[in-house]
Amino acid sequence: MRTPTKHKSNRKAGGKAKDDEVVPGLVARQGALHLISAVLDRGDMLDEAGMRGSPAERAEAHGLADVTLRRLGQIDAVLERFVDKMPKTPVSHILRLMAAELIFVGTAPHAAVDLGVRMVKRVRGASKFSGMVNAVGRRLAEHGAEIAAGQDAALLNASDWLREELSADWGGEAARAMAVAHLTPAPHDLTLANPAKAEALPIEATVLPSGSLRLTARPQISALPGYNEGAWWLQDAAAALPARLIAQPDGKRVLDVCAAPGGKTLQLAAAGAQVTALDISARRIERVTENLTRTGLTAEIVVADALGWTPPMLFDAILLDAPCSSTGTIRRHPDLPRRQGGIDLAALTTLQARLLDRTAKWLVPGGVLVFCTCSLFKAEGEDQAHGFLERNTDFERAPIDPVEAGIPAEFITSEGDLRTRPDFWAELGGIDGFFAARFRRKT
Repeated sequence: MRTPTKHKSNRKAGGKAKDDEVVPGLVARQGALHLISAVLDRGDMLDEAGMRGSPAERAEAHGLADVTLRRLGQIDAVLERFVDKMPKTPVSHILRLMAAELIFVGTAPHAAVDLGVRMVKRVRGASKFSGMVNAVGRRLAEHGAEIAAGQDAALLNASDWLREELSADWGGEAARAMAVAHLTPAPHDLTLANPAKAEALPIEATVLPSGSLRLTARPQISALPGYNEGAWWLQDAAAALPARLIAQPDGKRVLDVCAAPGGKTLQLAAAGAQVTALDISARRIERVTENLTRTGLTAEIVVADALGWTPPMLFDAILLDAPCSSTGTIRRHPDLPRRQGGIDLAALTTLQARLLDRTAKWLVPGGVLVFCTCSLFKAEGEDQAHGFLERNTDFERAPIDPVEAGIPAEFITSEGDLRTRPDFWAELGGIDGFFAARFRRKT
């Protein structure tokens, strides 16, 4: 039996006890509550909502918030069985977090309920809900998992607007398959600086048909063999495909537009291209610089808005990974469908078209422009490609040959474009949703 440890009270006159350090798990739960509130109440991105705590506590908090947001539809449906009227935030979020732990995480019931009650007591004016949280927690511990097992998880957790958009583009069956894929976090994929050394790298991973390495577990990335030597970088298997559409890049002048976080810049530099990495965000471009330093690769870094920047020379090839809804990455960003304010698709497609038309002018005759987005919407992919060709008659589509690019044939559309979806490769763990089209400037 653990002997209680005596400690001095941290309570100030009129204040609350600061017992984060003496209650195991409380800092992580407070952090998770902060992240959930940031997404649902303020519309922030989960990965950019900072919190305090040790690295381990921050990692635990992020994991708890991830599960809560990913399973939010199921969680709310279960809570409706036990709560007559959902209390206001942040108490409602505490109930959601507690339910996530009891139903999907497997936290010991006494610990999950105790931490939930402690969190409510720390909210000014919310102590009156502590009894309710305790009672709901106990009922969740008894019946929550059984109720969840009988739910239609794909239907409940898919937001209505997303399901409607995907059904309109791909049909109801495909939309449901994608909703099922979104229930599982994305695995970690690696891109090697030298793909020929994939088998020799002492990492527990599977070599995918596209050549990427897929880790069999979720270890600490920076502790893996080859990290410090820059032998590889973290990059979803789908995100690693567009850069391959620039054939024989060795020695070519290549512009990577919207380059951060830098995976495509690294691919092109490793293949011998003279890369210029352009991004509007000085903060995000720091990731590119850090990865270039770690891998020992080189590229010219430019921080500028592509709509206002003019290059000093024309390029042999341009890769435009345009800003988009990022709906193809929901497996790794479950906050996307939940963020307050939603997605302004019209503004995004307008920006994509402007970027396409402007960057196309920077190509030499015969040069190649690769346009890609990590979106599941045809408006940001197939429709955008058609619109570009209609507006720019001096360009033609350069259909993708799967043999040439090492891309699985099932990812190539009838028009010769690249299209992946999260329900593809289900037996291998899925893949992000991506679209890419290749255009050639007529000579």
